[in-house]
This record gives sequence, C-alpha cells and structure tokens, in this order.
Amino acid sequence: MKWSEFLSVSITALMANKIRALLTMLGIIIGVAAVIAMISLGQGAKKAVADRLSAMGTDLLYIRAGSAHIRGVMMAVGMNRGFDEKDLKKLNSESTSTVKIIPEIQRSQQLVYGNKNWNSTVIGTASEYLKIRNFALAEGDNFTERDVHALARVAIIGPTVAENLFGEANPVGKMIRIGRLRFEVIGVTTTKGLSGGWLDFDDMVIIPYTTAQKRVFGNSFMERLVAQLKDESMMNTAYLEIEKILRSSHRLRPDQDNDFFIQSQADAAAAREETIKNFTYLLAGVALVSLIVGGIGIMNIMLVSVTERTREIGVRMAVGARRRDVLMQFIMESVTLSLLGGLLGIAVGVLSSYGLTEFFGWSTFIAPGAVALSFSFAFVVGIFFGIYPARKASMLDPIEALRYE
Repeated sequence: MKWSEFLSVSITALMANKIRALLTMLGIIIGVAAVIAMISLGQGAKKAVADRLSAMGTDLLYIRAGSAHIRGVMMAVGMNRGFDEKDLKKLNSESTSTVKIIPEIQRSQQLVYGNKNWNSTVIGTASEYLKIRNFALAEGDNFTERDVHALARVAIIGPTVAENLFGEANPVGKMIRIGRLRFEVIGVTTTKGLSGGWLDFDDMVIIPYTTAQKRVFGNSFMERLVAQLKDESMMNTAYLEIEKILRSSHRLRPDQDNDFFIQSQADAAAAREETIKNFTYLLAGVALVSLIVGGIGIMNIMLVSVTERTREIGVRMAVGARRRDVLMQFIMESVTLSLLGGLLGIAVGVLSSYGLTEFFGWSTFIAPGAVALSFSFAFVVGIFFGIYPARKASMLDPIEALRYE
C-alpha cells in the first residue's frame, strides 16, 4: 500500500466513529494547548521584564545597605547601618566610573487632596532622579538642587496618583498632603509602568531626599543609592571602585564583610528571568503530562479498534495484505489522531494566549519553538502509543481473525 492509501484508510476509519475520535483527541488537544499557553505566558513575562528594565536604563548599579549574606543567611535591607551624606559625597567625589550617585529612600504614605485620599509610594531622591531613571514630565517642572538644600516641600507625582486625586484637573500648582505635611505639586510624569514587577512608577510621588529624611520619614540614613555609569562596559570597574570607597568610608577591616551590597540591572534581570524560566518549565512539564495521558487514551482506543475490526483485519490479510501493511495502517491511524489533536491544540493554545492578554492583561509571547515542540511531542506520542495496538493487529492469525465475530 502507498502512504496516501494508508492515510485515506485511516481517515475513513476515524470518520466512522467521529465522537469517539474527538474524545480520544481531547487529551492531546488539552496537552498541546496547555504547553503553548504556559510557555507563551512565561516568554511574555520574560519579555515584559526585559522591556521594563531596559526602559529604566541598563547602566545602573544599586547600592543597598545591609549584608547580602551573613553566615549563609540572607539579610534584609536596612538591618545594618545605612548610608549618610558623608558616604554620598565621598562616592560622588572619588568615583571615576560613574556619572552620578543619588539616594533613593522610599516609604508608603497616605496622600490627601480635598476629600480624596490615596495610598502611594513616596520616593525621596535628588534632582537628577528623573534623568537617571529615564522619566519624562507630562506637566510642570522638576525640582532643583536648591530645593534639596532648602528641604522644600515640593512633589512630582505619577499619572496614577494624579488620576485618583485630581481626576481630569491639572494637578500642577495644587497642594496635597503627604502624611501631615502639605506639598506643592510641581510636575506630573508620563506613564512608565511597573519596575520589573514590584514598584509601579505611575503610582508614586517624588520629593527631595532631604525633605523625606527630616520632615516626612524622620530618618537620617539612606537605605539605597543608585549609581549611573559613564558606560555599561565599566560595570565591573564601578563595582570594585564603589566597594573600595564604601569600605573605606565605613572603616571596615580586611577581615570584615561588607555592610552593603551592590547589584546591577543585569543581575536583577538575570535573577528574575531565571525564576520565570524555571516556573515556565514547571508549568510546561505539568502540561506535557496531559499529552502522555492523551497518548494512553489513544492506545486504549486503538486496542478497542483492533478488537472490533478483527474480522476486517483477517479479510485484508486473506486478500494479500502483509503484516507490515496492517502494522502501518494502525500506526497511521494513531499518528493521525495525534496530529489532528495537535493541530487543534495549537489553535486552542494560540487563542488561549491571546485570551490571557485580552481579558486578564497578562503579557504573552507565542514562541514558534513552543509550537514546534508541542506538535513534535504529539507526533511522538502518536507513534509510541500506537505501536503496541498496531503490532497486536499485525500478529493476528488470518484464519482465526476470519472466524472472529
């Protein structure tokens, strides 16, 4: 028999029991769709994190107070001493690989305007913050170095804060209350979105760090500094340079661990991508189990089909069909079930991915590799779970098969 005849006979046999064939393919459809949807969800999350980190700038180093590890235990930020003005001035004056190093102090605070209130993140920082973080202003102006020295009560707000406190009105020039203090809104930032999944840069208030320390938070230390490099290629140089300056400033002995740790955007991106990748593989692995279960269903139905068509197999052998022809016929039926299920699963998986984006707002990215992997696996499942029933059919004795009824 030719391959076209094998395919024709297989489709005819499947069409004779449409509902049974569809139910048999259901496991393959669900498995393929789940693999594609899960991988596209993971790839979308990975791409979204990369885009957000790129938008914030890839030439940044974060210097955090506290030891990264003490006796194998991860320490929280702020458990050791923070940074003070002396550290900040020393870093800016002695570091040759950075453009500017600024503080970033943040707390959650209640904001009030008129009869409206909103809980948001307040960030105390320097006037260079907007430039370093790649922010743009939609309305108003940035605060100045003079405002920092004067402990001025001025604020720049994100679009989410503006919408919730002021609605359609222009916030610039209006007064809001942060905690118990009144601040003048001097600017509104453009939409920027999430910072890699944690901080929402649209839902924040930026104020001078001196004002934040002495008037709002009552804290003389800075838990985090942000350094902008002169060039991305100077990352390692800047790391060693900052470490040397801070160890000297904090008077640490050679045998003492750092009471701070330095992290780059690349480190943060790599850690998050690794987490997302592992989670994606876990979900895809669970989804592949559905394909295996679907394959078991195919084998079960093919065994039933062999029993039902025993007399037909005997007739085929009696008129000249070889055992190899019978073997290939039943393998072809199994593969056809898997491939049809795979094609339908791809369609369902692609639609599910778009649905996750449309209805839930989740980032998805349909990777061609995921489609090829799931379809290939469906093909392998069809062959693997079709071999045993096909071999059983081909090993039937023609005389016994003709007597079977």
